[in-house]
Amino acid sequence: MIYHGARASDNVTSAPRRLGCCFTKEGTEMPTATVTPRKESAQPKALPAPNSDFYQLAETLDPEELALVKQVRAFLEAKVAPIINKYWAEDAFPFELLPALKELNIGGVGLTGYGCRGGSAKLFGYVAMELARVDPSFCTFWGVHNGLAMGSIYFDGSEEQKQKWLPPMARMEQIGCFGLTEPLVGSGSGGGLTTTAKREGDTWILNGQKKWIGNSPWCDLSVIWARDLGDNQVKGFIVENKTTPGFSVEKMEHKVALRVVQNGLITLTDCRVPEANRLQAGNSFRDTARVLRMTRYMVGWAATGCQMGAYENALSYAQRRLQFGKPIASFQMMQDLLAKMLANVTACQCLMLRLAQMADEDKQQDHHASLAKAFTTSRMRETVGWARELLGANGILLDYNVARFMADSEALYSYEGTLQMQNLIVGKAVTGFSAFV
Repeated sequence: MIYHGARASDNVTSAPRRLGCCFTKEGTEMPTATVTPRKESAQPKALPAPNSDFYQLAETLDPEELALVKQVRAFLEAKVAPIINKYWAEDAFPFELLPALKELNIGGVGLTGYGCRGGSAKLFGYVAMELARVDPSFCTFWGVHNGLAMGSIYFDGSEEQKQKWLPPMARMEQIGCFGLTEPLVGSGSGGGLTTTAKREGDTWILNGQKKWIGNSPWCDLSVIWARDLGDNQVKGFIVENKTTPGFSVEKMEHKVALRVVQNGLITLTDCRVPEANRLQAGNSFRDTARVLRMTRYMVGWAATGCQMGAYENALSYAQRRLQFGKPIASFQMMQDLLAKMLANVTACQCLMLRLAQMADEDKQQDHHASLAKAFTTSRMRETVGWARELLGANGILLDYNVARFMADSEALYSYEGTLQMQNLIVGKAVTGFSAFV
């Protein structure tokens, strides 16, 4: 079997380079690629920089939001991109990046007050998309903290709890995680949680396990969802990981996706949590679902960013990779792949932009977020597959980045609700019938 990119002697003119900027507003630099095909002595031809913002949707951001998104991109390209493959290979988190990340002040983007950055739902989405464009794992770390953990306290906490917990979390002085999924319970969390909560006076006793909990091996606090033995309803609790007896966590090993974000298996053994740490407005799974709606929205943006990263890396490679004396980007079949990839990216960007507008207008409902999550992750799977195909054998090497996007896409495809569950939520909305068991 012949691959078009397997040996050190391959004609790729340089190592993978920094990707072009997708913002085209006045005053923004647009770096260009150049290539000199074999047997040509003419001046190298200037090539367009990889740009996944084909419809110039970044221009819908207001100037302040655009400035923040540019700051995020600059941080990612200067600090994250050069080291992320190393950490992905080592299954480790780059703690060295946290001080610079704190300076970006993106804790609490999309949330108002309590020291949060604030901003529109669109800004929240663009930040997530930018993070995923460089590394979906780093985006997941931020999304778990900013969306799931902070979102749980923001939507389901009391005023006192918001005042206490959100400011240090917004400053990223305390990092959070979100414990809903269990070893034997994923899609059935609404009515089948096995983790229990029993009230004894002003204390709750938690018992059970939570699995796949991002950030949990090292973070400061966990939002744990458990079934109240008193009324059989799902309730939320803030557990301080390092000072609560009966709380333990084991890092999950051998993942082949999202290896930078650290996932854990949490075990709660007669874990005593004060009533003051029970989320006062989180008294049923409906309250949990408010948080999940926001995070499914975020996953839609993350899946879009993952595609952008795969597409831009594939295009950059195609412009530099020579075969038969010419860049493979000049071949019809390669251009066909790139056009299809860009169409997927653009469709997802447009869908997510409209959903952001609905969120800002308080019109977004569960089924809108579910359709977005289902569609974008499906298109993402297709896009990263085409990117890997374009790179040939080099598509399975971390050095060229596409392999990382391809692997990480599998986790985005499944977490925060599977494709089938999202489609059933949409199906119920459009037919009026529930097909859930």
